[in-house]
Amino acid sequence: MKNSGDNVFSGIPVGDDEARLFSAYLAAHDLAVNSRRAITQDMRKFARWFASANKEPLRITRVTVRDITDFRDWLRREQGQAVATVNRCLVTLRRFFGWLVDKGHIPANPGKAVKELRRQVLAPKGLDRSQVRRLLREVELRQDIRASAVFSLFLWTGCRVSDLVHLDSSDLMLGERTGTVVFRFGKGGKQRSVPLPLPARRALQVYLDTRPPVECQSVFIGERGALTERGVRALCAKYSAITGVKLHPHLLRHTMAHQFLSDNSNDLVSLAQILGHENLNTTARYTRRTGEQLADAAEKVNY
Repeated sequence: MKNSGDNVFSGIPVGDDEARLFSAYLAAHDLAVNSRRAITQDMRKFARWFASANKEPLRITRVTVRDITDFRDWLRREQGQAVATVNRCLVTLRRFFGWLVDKGHIPANPGKAVKELRRQVLAPKGLDRSQVRRLLREVELRQDIRASAVFSLFLWTGCRVSDLVHLDSSDLMLGERTGTVVFRFGKGGKQRSVPLPLPARRALQVYLDTRPPVECQSVFIGERGALTERGVRALCAKYSAITGVKLHPHLLRHTMAHQFLSDNSNDLVSLAQILGHENLNTTARYTRRTGEQLADAAEKVNY
């Protein structure tokens, strides 16, 4: 068995070829950093469960349909993981074993017959107006110029955290009447140009006027150079504690999407272009009701 620290299964008992094959699978696909990280975590989770449940090292030739079915049920029932998280693990396993079949390493894909969990599709949750107001007021009261620019960019462009941390000065065009930001490293390596409304332009300009003089071309600067995703999440955590509202970057992206549709007569085409969605079905999820909205509607039923 190989358990070397430089393989993806470090600390987990696996066969002699499993780490090499999984690394080859990752290398054979052009994956974003976050996707690679998630897929690796899914595979480690399965390998650890397999070794514990079966009392044997993970070997790809020993994985059965029952193993993957039981792993799915364990994640959901015993670990209480979200349906989306469980289904993502199943997709990871199905694709990996499918690749192994294509390469002739195993005769059949044990994940192919395992069904994903069904779930009611709800709209992604966002902040309401009062919560956004509370956040922006606390930022202003603390005269936190950088936080104002960061949160304004999220709330008025719906960008991802990866979009924000990769911004260079040359990606911003701030005019008196209009403004544009170019996100050059969107999901799937796609570039998109997004308009900058006046509140975002003002917040960014104030920040740029006071930004420390550094050689780094990144728009947002942290203590040791360019602001990182971890730094943005730390900023969200700081203001979560201050406001009492749990904040994270993707929640702010969802907030912008809901508000855009509300203020623009459900213009899905424009929102899809701003968010960088290729498929309108992805954008259409924002037209669904959230769990809270459904609960409020149900409370109004009167017999």
